[in-house]
Amino acid sequence: MSREILLLVDALAREKNVDKEVVFGALEQALAQATKKRYEGEVDIRVSIDRETGEFESFRRWHVVPDEAGLQLPDQEVLLFEAKEQIDDIEVDDYIEEPIESVEFGRRFAQDTKQVVLQRIRDAEREQILADFLARGDALVTGTIKRMERGDAIVESGKIEARLPRDQMIPKENLRIGDRVRAYILRIDRNARGPQVILSRTAPEFIMKLFELEVPEIEQDLLQIKSAARDSGVRAKIAVYTSDKRIDPIGTCVGMRGSRVQSVTGELGGERVDIVLWSEDPAQFVIGALAPANVSSIVVDEEKHAMDVVVDEENLAIAIGRGGQNVRLASELTGWQINIMTAEESADKVASETAAIRALFIDKLDVDEEVADILAQEGFSTLEEIAYVPIQEMLEIAAFDEDTVNELRNRARDALVTEAIASEEGLEGMDEALVNLEGMDRILAGKLGLAGVKTLEQFGNLAYDEFGAILALSTDRARQLIEEQFKDVTDDEMRLIDAKYDDRAKALQARVWNLAESK
Repeated sequence: MSREILLLVDALAREKNVDKEVVFGALEQALAQATKKRYEGEVDIRVSIDRETGEFESFRRWHVVPDEAGLQLPDQEVLLFEAKEQIDDIEVDDYIEEPIESVEFGRRFAQDTKQVVLQRIRDAEREQILADFLARGDALVTGTIKRMERGDAIVESGKIEARLPRDQMIPKENLRIGDRVRAYILRIDRNARGPQVILSRTAPEFIMKLFELEVPEIEQDLLQIKSAARDSGVRAKIAVYTSDKRIDPIGTCVGMRGSRVQSVTGELGGERVDIVLWSEDPAQFVIGALAPANVSSIVVDEEKHAMDVVVDEENLAIAIGRGGQNVRLASELTGWQINIMTAEESADKVASETAAIRALFIDKLDVDEEVADILAQEGFSTLEEIAYVPIQEMLEIAAFDEDTVNELRNRARDALVTEAIASEEGLEGMDEALVNLEGMDRILAGKLGLAGVKTLEQFGNLAYDEFGAILALSTDRARQLIEEQFKDVTDDEMRLIDAKYDDRAKALQARVWNLAESK
């Protein structure tokens, strides 16, 4: 029996041109699989073959798990306290093994398990090829399209076969068998039966790597590409930066007579590339990203990570771009939400926000309109700011003396305490799912509760204006919170929903009840 094992290992190693250790490992797995059939349940079996003699032993083993974790797989696990009764110094993640009778190994068994062993060898070969490929550290693959599978292209590069999915090809790109193609390694799917290397020609990283090939200064660490955004096949933006004042980052990427950027554009099917200067100043970065539009003014909201960008009428269409393309790419490039508006729209928004702040101060601080306006003009927008900013900041307001400042701070703190107490009352009996909704806090949830909104269903039934009125928030804030709960609404469904808030609220309301009926 032991001689037959050694002969089988030697024959398979020579036939498949693989190391004997790979064959031994595959054979041990096959023997373990055959041994498991003797038991009911999902037991864990280990088989060890002596590499010199061919003799083998079989063991049933149990994985040691923490006592508090409990047994998730009773046939394969043992609690730590039970394991210590057998082995004093055993620890979590060790194994307890028990010798068991091995299966008989003969010619018939060798024939029956040969295919299993061969498959294990093929898997090992495939894993080794993949490991060698990944060890090179390449981010791009250049290869030949070997075949097409359901619209996906199978790309052969050396010994590796990679998959370029249809949705990762540049739109209107007509790739055929035999074509040479270059793509970015998007991910490795080790569970795939076919090619495990998944490629992309639409990923922003692809254009960044293409510029690295064309611009030696990037490899020399004289120039950096900070970020990229793409509308594949149509337009892209990249942000570049250098700390070397002798280098023009944009001109370096463009190249002599546009040679470098044209090489990248040619690889991307004519995709137009805007090269933007990266800046540590987010506002300056956004202004550059919106080029060629000229920006009149910009307001940064750090809390919402958003910017209101004001442009004149002549630049409005340019800033937005066809189908919103320019502002969308600029937003993706910078990582900031960008709201494009005219000077008139900006003034209306400021007036609306100022009116809301004024109303808040008049109501909560019990002050007249003049005092509320002074606070708003000085940049105060919340009760928390009045209650807790350093007192010296408020004493610098010429219209207020020290007594007035102290009185305003005390009133703000009292209002916050009252609001918190009321909110806690509103939380009684409220669904935890609503309280824990992303973007929700206990104060806001308490206000909903006080208005009788205690469940997700009731929440979904609210129109945006109703929700905004309850929370005394802007419609945009109401919309943001509500949509956190409806991420499962598909893009196709959302396209059918009118842009008006009321119509969308009705659609989401119908969606909630459809979900409720399906449960």
